[in-house]
Amino acid sequence: MKIDRRTVLFAAAASLCTTIAPFAYAAEEWPSRTVKIISPYGAGGPNDVSARLISEALGKRLGQTFIVENKSGAGTLVANQLVATSPGDGYTILYAAAPYSTLEALKGKLSYNPRKDLKAVAMAITVPLFLIVNADSPFHTVQDLIKYGKSHDGGLTFGSPGSGSLPHLAVELLLRDADVNGIAVHYRGDVAAYTDLLAGRLDATLTAITAARPHIEAGKLRVLGVASSSRSEIYPEAPTLKEQGLPNVVASGWYGFMAPAATPVKIIDRLSAEIIDVLNDPAIKSKLLSQGMETMPENPAGFTTFIDSEMKKWGAVIKDANIKTE
Repeated sequence: MKIDRRTVLFAAAASLCTTIAPFAYAAEEWPSRTVKIISPYGAGGPNDVSARLISEALGKRLGQTFIVENKSGAGTLVANQLVATSPGDGYTILYAAAPYSTLEALKGKLSYNPRKDLKAVAMAITVPLFLIVNADSPFHTVQDLIKYGKSHDGGLTFGSPGSGSLPHLAVELLLRDADVNGIAVHYRGDVAAYTDLLAGRLDATLTAITAARPHIEAGKLRVLGVASSSRSEIYPEAPTLKEQGLPNVVASGWYGFMAPAATPVKIIDRLSAEIIDVLNDPAIKSKLLSQGMETMPENPAGFTTFIDSEMKKWGAVIKDANIKTE
């Protein structure tokens, strides 16, 4: 078969283009198109609100669109799995929440490996948990509450926004470390629990303060303490539970950014630095604080260490309390 010079040149050019294309793609500057931030909850909650605030700021800084997609379900499992199986190209990022560190202990083996299939980008926010009682109760300190629980059959009753939720686990940690009997009564969210607390049907709640604040300001509910490692800017007059004789009862909700394990380190490091800069912006911090959230920026190494410690801590609590969820 006769091959003319034109055919040879065309084939060589095509081969050259095929060889160059992957290198051109690899060298593509990130981000060059829309980045999706996956929220594991529905619209309107603190995870969604903070994700949108941070995403908007990132878009302005990086000159690309950052959009939030809500993928709720199965206690954050749906969103976690979606991102764990996404391409590691920096264009699908998980805005993880506290259940990330408890799902395996609660449910057993997951459809993804939370230690290997996703990697930390930046911790962003904590949501402090406050110990709150009815203002007409005789409780003015944590020790008052514990003393009452030890002197009454059945112990204490706490409101919880759901079985296996971080507030539920925090209650179990408090009961264990205070050596007092009690139960967590589960509701669909904080508001219903506060309704029963106001009616005197519960002894206390250990949850975020946002829904309770109007009742606190009206003098109907009282804050006994906060489960953070230090006093919270959200309600600084509340002493920590550590200060009141419960040094191990430290618990807060949290949110942070994670990416598929194959995501290049260069992208992880750049995104982490940009997120931390956003969180250090006083205007951003103020907006989040008004919503009951505190910024706590951590780089990938710090966030990884935090997640590991949370898995160990809550895994032990879940095992001790024999908690299982479907």
